[in-house]
Amino acid sequence: MANWTLASLVRGIRTARWPRRDDLPPGAIPARWHGLVATPAEGERSIRDAVWFAATPTSRGPLPRRFRHSVHVRFVDAGASGALISEVRLLDAPPYNMHRFGIFVTATPRDADVLLVGGPVTEAMREPLRKAYEAMPGPKRVVAIGDDAIDGGVFGKSFASAGGVAEVIPVDFVVPGCPPPPAAIIQGLLAAAGRITPQAFKERV
Repeated sequence: MANWTLASLVRGIRTARWPRRDDLPPGAIPARWHGLVATPAEGERSIRDAVWFAATPTSRGPLPRRFRHSVHVRFVDAGASGALISEVRLLDAPPYNMHRFGIFVTATPRDADVLLVGGPVTEAMREPLRKAYEAMPGPKRVVAIGDDAIDGGVFGKSFASAGGVAEVIPVDFVVPGCPPPPAAIIQGLLAAAGRITPQAFKERV
């Protein structure tokens, strides 16, 4: 333990460059996911060209321009797995450091611009999720992260599961994956803030 502490003090905090490398993580980026829009052009094999997020058919688009450099996010665990929670916890870790993009976590939905939701929405979380959404001031956007949050995943729709976030509240952007990596989640939040689009992502990073 002492050696790790000393090495950290000597090395200092290192934040990964965005993106960190050009090789594409296998299976992380779908060519087209359940018919949702947003797909990298054929032949694009660089993270700079990659599109992790997708806009839903009913998306209201990104937030107005005034939100581009400062967005407050509230995360709601609506029944997410431990793996997804672990990825969300890494968002503000030094390698990813979402704060450098002007993305901040807020403790209450009353101060949130974006609702980040994970999980298939269990029956116990259906009403709390709806109340959290209604408590948010407008304009507001919702980003569903993980396959479970998109359509229920392996849980589907049942007596215990709503089958996806869109069954309870409007969803604007989705980030596929089981679970999606922190970089993908950050990209979804940047899309909600209007910082990136599938066409402009290569130019903006």
